[in-house]
Amino acid sequence: MAVTITKALELIYENVKTKSLKLLPLEMSLGMVLAEDVVATHNLPPFDNSAMDGFAVRMDDAGKVPEIIDTIFAGDNSPAVLSDGLACKIMTGARVPEGCESIVPVENTSHDGDKTVLPTQLTEGQHIRLKGEDIREGDLLLTKGQRLSAHHITLLASQGISHIRVHKQPRVALFASGHELKMHFEQVKEYQLYNTNTPTILSRCKELGCIVQFIGTAEDTLESIHEHIESALDSDLIITSGGVSVGDADYTKEAFAAFDYDNIFDKIEIKPGKPTVFGQINSTFVLNLPGNPLAAAMIFELFGQSIINALSGDSEKYLGSIHTKMANNYQSKPGRFTLVPGYFNGENFRVCDKYAPGMISPLAGSNSFALMHSEVTQLNTDDLVKIIPTRFTFHKSTSQDLVTR
Repeated sequence: MAVTITKALELIYENVKTKSLKLLPLEMSLGMVLAEDVVATHNLPPFDNSAMDGFAVRMDDAGKVPEIIDTIFAGDNSPAVLSDGLACKIMTGARVPEGCESIVPVENTSHDGDKTVLPTQLTEGQHIRLKGEDIREGDLLLTKGQRLSAHHITLLASQGISHIRVHKQPRVALFASGHELKMHFEQVKEYQLYNTNTPTILSRCKELGCIVQFIGTAEDTLESIHEHIESALDSDLIITSGGVSVGDADYTKEAFAAFDYDNIFDKIEIKPGKPTVFGQINSTFVLNLPGNPLAAAMIFELFGQSIINALSGDSEKYLGSIHTKMANNYQSKPGRFTLVPGYFNGENFRVCDKYAPGMISPLAGSNSFALMHSEVTQLNTDDLVKIIPTRFTFHKSTSQDLVTR
């Protein structure tokens, strides 16, 4: 019996568990998901330092001509101590000398021969970056479940962290079924097709941070599909496309049933993609996508991405939607929840001019899709719509309603 979209997503998050951990060098951790909180062990800045090229001075020397006793560069450990009438020339990032109360930029000074004259008005603490004003020792910098971006790496490097504990990347194995399918590097005859589903899903899994292997294309026989399943059982997730309908040559579900297969859901109340199946063989999850290219790609975005998010350990594992307006009119027959591809330009969402489950051109021309409620028959220009992006990830830490009503 077909399950609702909401129930299918609930079952995914109830059953899929986060991957185990590993320790990685900082240089290899980009895009990985943190498996531990990170607390600052150092102040940043670690000492009071100059924010400008200029002069380190005392407040009482305003308008005076101090004696320059040192020139301090970033990285210097100057022993200079300022008292009234003494100053240091200082460069950006250099530690301020003891007794410094203000930094005067070079351009704010004047000259009396070869001597530097300070301005008559000084501001205490001006252009001094204080110890710990950015980060204080003990601050919580990053939390378990965060996916590391380049700017997170900045934080870790600032603390001298060389290795970090992360969740292992999900391992995904792919194979297609169908004797009519040929890979893009093979020759096709007039009655055959190129396999577009596998390269599409493989690429998306890589974009989502997975380690992916392509097992091959199985013939439409139980023996061939069994061989491909056995080759993929060392992965966390097996994704197939095709062979899950009710045709005479659709053996995929029967082939998986020969293993210790636990069915989690079989069919979803959605259009396109109703024949989608999700289950488990021991610790390996199985997602059987429909064979039609557009249907397979959009079903993957909704359910495959959710499985990968759950495996990854990302605290923002739930799909998020963007609320925008329709750029054109949309009409549909009521009955089933419908996935509709389109293009979001930052201001509105334009439904693709043509799309059908077996098409591939809408995939290249779209960057998002809308999930229309079963009772929606028409949306007009400027009506509100919720969209789910496909060219970038937009995830949240709590689940939300993704349906346009």
